[in-house]
Amino acid sequence: MLYALTALSVVIGLMWWWRAAPRQVVDERLTRWRLTAEQLLPDVGEQEAVSTVALEAAAEHEESVKVTPGSFLVSVVCAGDNGSRIRVSLGIGDSGRGLRCSGSRTPEVFTVGLARELHLTVTVESATPVVFRYSLQRDS
Repeated sequence: MLYALTALSVVIGLMWWWRAAPRQVVDERLTRWRLTAEQLLPDVGEQEAVSTVALEAAAEHEESVKVTPGSFLVSVVCAGDNGSRIRVSLGIGDSGRGLRCSGSRTPEVFTVGLARELHLTVTVESATPVVFRYSLQRDS
């Protein structure tokens, strides 16, 4: 009888613990913006690197990719609330280029010569989160 009561209290305790666990809150806007960014800048076969990142409001994010020397195309796009913007810098001392994250937009494409590494700095210039996506491909 004692074993049965102990087993019952363990089962009840596990059920309580499982039901009391915090739920993962998913921001549906970020999911929608991720899909938008991936549609605006789809994967292609000859990419050296590609990344999609959700960024908080007023955040700064750095990406770094090792490459062999050559000429590359860097494509960037973002998606977010109306009026949201980011600034993308392609190196140290670069003031960056502002991009709209809403409305009608197409990926911005830069041609850059790289020796060893691509260094991107993304700064969110809005009070809401955004989704940033970039791709790197060798210029043929």
